[in-house]
Amino acid sequence: MHCVVVTAALCLGGGSGKAQTAADPVQTDSLIEVGDAAVRDGAILSRIEKLLAEIDGYSAVKVSVSEGVVRATGPVIDNAAQDRLTQIINRVAGVVAIENETEISGTLEERLAPAVDRIAARTRNLLANGPIFLVAVTSFLLVAAGGWLLTTRIGIWTRLAPNPFIADVYRAVARILFILTGLVLALDIMNATALIGAVLGAAGVVGLALGFAVRDTVENFIASILLSLRQPFRPNDYVDIQGDQGTVARLTSRATILISPEGNHIRIPNATVFKGRIVNFTRDPHRRFGFDLGVDADADLAAALSTAVAALEEQPFVLEDPEVGAWVSEVGDSNVILTFTGWVDQTQVDFAKARGEAIRAAKLALEGAGFGLPEPIYRVRLDGAQDQTAAAPAKRIGTRQSGLAASSSDLPEAADPARAELPSEGAAEREREGLDGGENLLDAQQQAE
Repeated sequence: MHCVVVTAALCLGGGSGKAQTAADPVQTDSLIEVGDAAVRDGAILSRIEKLLAEIDGYSAVKVSVSEGVVRATGPVIDNAAQDRLTQIINRVAGVVAIENETEISGTLEERLAPAVDRIAARTRNLLANGPIFLVAVTSFLLVAAGGWLLTTRIGIWTRLAPNPFIADVYRAVARILFILTGLVLALDIMNATALIGAVLGAAGVVGLALGFAVRDTVENFIASILLSLRQPFRPNDYVDIQGDQGTVARLTSRATILISPEGNHIRIPNATVFKGRIVNFTRDPHRRFGFDLGVDADADLAAALSTAVAALEEQPFVLEDPEVGAWVSEVGDSNVILTFTGWVDQTQVDFAKARGEAIRAAKLALEGAGFGLPEPIYRVRLDGAQDQTAAAPAKRIGTRQSGLAASSSDLPEAADPARAELPSEGAAEREREGLDGGENLLDAQQQAE
């Protein structure tokens, strides 16, 4: 080993470099004693020489003491040895000041020799501790392998979790616990448990930094866990989330995917879904529709309400329970507004078409019974006209003259309420079976339904 060092020194042109001297004299912090209390220079010199004789690297250092001022000369290996010499002398009682005039004159071989010795000592120590190190590594690998088998080959997690996504979360947590257990066991075998606190502290700092860096991602992931547990909607449910309406396609670990009635894909972050307002139109199959119709101000309002209610009750898609509702909601500028409500079963009919057919039936019934549905009437005054008094328009009484308005034609098949238009459900099914793997955190049993 020393031959290698000598060869390297010759190749690098190693030798005695230019001598480097220490800085200005160092003042000590001890009190300067006078009289009999002062420590004799001979005692100080004797103490320093004995100390340096026991420490490697200071055999060539010469020390002299005069009135408590220590002057050190001679060669040392490096700056660290020079500073260490000053610290040693500073701790000797009676020293007033230190003049460290030593020179850094060690050859390359001399300066590398301590490092080589340290590396050799550590290598011997590693070889001596090799068997215990192998035992520790083997223990860690066995525990980690056991955790991998438990989390991947055993189906207990699927039975414990309410859905596959939560089962995957359980597996990940269990796998991390097994790895930490194996690490603690390995460090304990090597008698290095003091490193556990440092490792955990560093992991905590790194985790905190990453948490701030990917805060939105973590928030969406946690929201996806809570949504998969609560299941506020099911596949193919028609929902309104913060103003976005559509059919639920799937719930991923980052976003909820809706298919709008127009066939557009809507991706809403799970954090927004969890904290936002969710209206589920499908959870209860019974849904109420409502609409307004205006009749003449001088019409018999009770008869108009009864006529329209009877027409609505005759519709096969309108439920008997809850009953049809009707009332006078307000008086307009040229008519009286009547409000009608009814209930339908969304699983049997298309809601929009059912509402449209109900409006058509009520309108035809009112017009057929002689109730007019007037348009807005406005009185116009022309300033400067010769005739300052304008005759009020005559009120229309009775039905409209057009026979087409009161006639009832057969509904086209496309407008039949029993024919539901659900294009978004087909798009939602295609989304769940997409080429990207179709990650879906919604309950598999609900999807089958």
